[in-house]
Amino acid sequence: MKKMMIRFQVICFLFSLFSCKLNNDENAYQADIIVYGGTPAAVIAAVQAVKMGKSVIIVSPDKHLGGLSSGGLGFTDTGNKSVIGGQAREFYHRLYLHYQKDSSWNWQKREEFGNKGQVTLAMDGNERTMWIFEPHAAEGVFEDLVKENRIQVLRDEWLDREKGVKKEDGNIVSMRTLSGKNFTGKMFIDATYEGDLMASAGVSYHVGREANSVYNEQWNGVQTEVFQHKHYFMANVDPYKVSGDSSSGLLPRISPEKPGVKGEGDKKVQTYCFRMCLTNKPENRVPFPKPEGYDPAQYELLVRVFNSGWRELFEKFDLIPNWKTDTNNHGPFSTDNIGMNYDYPEGSYEKRREIIKEHETYQKGLMYFMATDPRIPTDLQKQLNTWGLAKDEFTDNGNWPHQLYVREARRMVSDYVMTENEILSKKEVPNSVGMGSYTLDSHNTQRYVKDDGFVQNEGDIGVKAPKPYGISYGAIVPKESECKNLFVPVCLSSSHIAFGSIRMEPVFMILGESAATAASMAIDEKINVQQVNYNKLKALLLKQNQKLSLSN
Repeated sequence: MKKMMIRFQVICFLFSLFSCKLNNDENAYQADIIVYGGTPAAVIAAVQAVKMGKSVIIVSPDKHLGGLSSGGLGFTDTGNKSVIGGQAREFYHRLYLHYQKDSSWNWQKREEFGNKGQVTLAMDGNERTMWIFEPHAAEGVFEDLVKENRIQVLRDEWLDREKGVKKEDGNIVSMRTLSGKNFTGKMFIDATYEGDLMASAGVSYHVGREANSVYNEQWNGVQTEVFQHKHYFMANVDPYKVSGDSSSGLLPRISPEKPGVKGEGDKKVQTYCFRMCLTNKPENRVPFPKPEGYDPAQYELLVRVFNSGWRELFEKFDLIPNWKTDTNNHGPFSTDNIGMNYDYPEGSYEKRREIIKEHETYQKGLMYFMATDPRIPTDLQKQLNTWGLAKDEFTDNGNWPHQLYVREARRMVSDYVMTENEILSKKEVPNSVGMGSYTLDSHNTQRYVKDDGFVQNEGDIGVKAPKPYGISYGAIVPKESECKNLFVPVCLSSSHIAFGSIRMEPVFMILGESAATAASMAIDEKINVQQVNYNKLKALLLKQNQKLSLSN
């Protein structure tokens, strides 16, 4: 066993040499597989490429690996955990091992944690997995995976989206970043949340909500007067600066536009937020800071929400180890920055940075407002001020998450499109390369004024999947006429509402592993990604302990 491990490490080292700079050109890099992105899917895809005997480079626009999994989303959206296998399960197993160490419990005793997770236990001793975790713990696991497999990672490298992708005969030959580095490969994997490589390669995609008529769906498109969570205005709340006076103008963060016709499509995307890591441990707590550009007028609508009797402020302070939280949106006016992200998916890097900064200012300002404004109910404000940012998380970013929760951006349109019909088990899925199980889950898309003159949110959907479902191989590869050597395991081919279920971090890891496996097969057989023999791929995925159906 020891000899096999040494041999494996030597092979990894040799592959790392193969992916070095070409011809002593410090800006030229080559590998069998180029992975673009710093998400969990990117890391898992690279690990699997190494395991398949291929050289690989991760080209990451992010400085921190792990995307949302290391960026605050520690209260994992597992769905049915039994269908999470392969390298994804290994990730959660490594977190389990991390929390078996006494040194990992520096603010809290293990027995004080409670073990509550989302649908499942936080810490599953029988299966030796940990589903609830701190951001730095997740990032540590991703960094360990990269180090152990000797994967070359180039960080803060941004694709030149205008002229950086070179194609010949339908294949991506190379991609160039804004710094001037050029990456040549046989296969490429776009593992970003935005789908920038996919788009720059000329692959078809969609932004926004399709009409229900497009894919014969029920829960896509505009969904006015549909309330399936608690993120809507349950009481009548006046939207005007002067209550009852429409001529006074609308309060901030309410759209003057009509919401659209129910069931019809639009170009709007579900809302984003930061998943804050908060703590009420005094020694580790940083008071909520007042952000530059703070404007208390932005939160006037929240005052009216509290005045209407709403009191569920702490509903989504979900506990993770060491007296910390993964804090998510909850209620009609919360951390979700509704309507402020429409330009993000296709925006320039500069535009995206502006949107990210605006989201940060809004959310920091929201917490500061609730902590300091005298109009907040005294009992809630007093409790909120026992909380703050965790001093030992995101230490190079003012204790603020380094990753915005981009719940949805571009989605590829390929020969096979995943729809709500597959998720709701109304349609069989061919050629499964992984499974999902989460609810059809879309956050709000817009905030508008109803015909009766009161404010309301729209777009929040939560429809339970009756059982786990397969995700088709055809949904992670482009049309053959558009690109022959690209995989898209994150911005895959899916309708808006189907993506609401698929868009979970464990699923992205699953699809990243499957993409790298198929990419390696395509390299070995010198074929297009669309020509990979599914039965051979299936056999390999099952050998890797991937879950492709409820029967395996």
